[in-house]
Amino acid sequence: MSDYDRYANTRYGAGLARSGVAVDQGLRAYMIGVYNYMTLGLGVTGLVAWGAFQLGTVQTEAGRLALTDFGRTIYTSPLRWVIVLAPLGVVFYLSARINSMSVASARNWFLAFAALIGLSMSALLVVYTGASFGRAFFATAAAFASLSLYGYTTQRSLSAMGSFMMMGVVGLIIASLLNVFLLHSTGLQFGLSILCVLIFAGLTAWDTQAIKEMYFSGDTYEMAQKKSINGALRLYLDFINMFQAILMLTGSQRNN
Repeated sequence: MSDYDRYANTRYGAGLARSGVAVDQGLRAYMIGVYNYMTLGLGVTGLVAWGAFQLGTVQTEAGRLALTDFGRTIYTSPLRWVIVLAPLGVVFYLSARINSMSVASARNWFLAFAALIGLSMSALLVVYTGASFGRAFFATAAAFASLSLYGYTTQRSLSAMGSFMMMGVVGLIIASLLNVFLLHSTGLQFGLSILCVLIFAGLTAWDTQAIKEMYFSGDTYEMAQKKSINGALRLYLDFINMFQAILMLTGSQRNN
């Protein structure tokens, strides 16, 4: 994030009227900030998920996993619903209040959100093998990089596609809740996972284009940082949702 430091005491990307190079440098610094924050969030998620899994499970002499007291608390007690739903509250709060927060507060809330997602996702480590996580992560990373690059470079407006994908997200959430609480259909879950990959693949390209268009050369350093955090949150959600769907489609379950 050192690219931002040179703008700390000036208008962000100042020099627009003098040179297109200044605009490109400002936009580059802004997008690097977005990806840096996103990567930091993914790192926090991974560390928290692994730490919770290590504290929550123990391997028996037979080579199977057993839950510790901590594991039973976060995976089988009613607290698990708090852990699952808490990130939703945080993301709504952060999205609504980010413009009135300080940069430090916005960053801390984003990292707290990433940590809560990690705690929730640690349950997947109990179900799926480590090799499955590795395969799903690299497949997601390759797809995400390609789609985000397309969104950044294309001259075609993706706004219509983005609006359609957002409607798809609403439908996906409703169908997923119905399946979890009422239908319990593995076939429907498989189909929803495929749709999830397609929807968030499209959103990755759309969000990248939208984040790029949020850049304004006259933004202050503080406003640019907030936009970077907001953009990172959007791309982080695209990555995490696509990763979980790919894991459910391709992952091998443990023989617990």
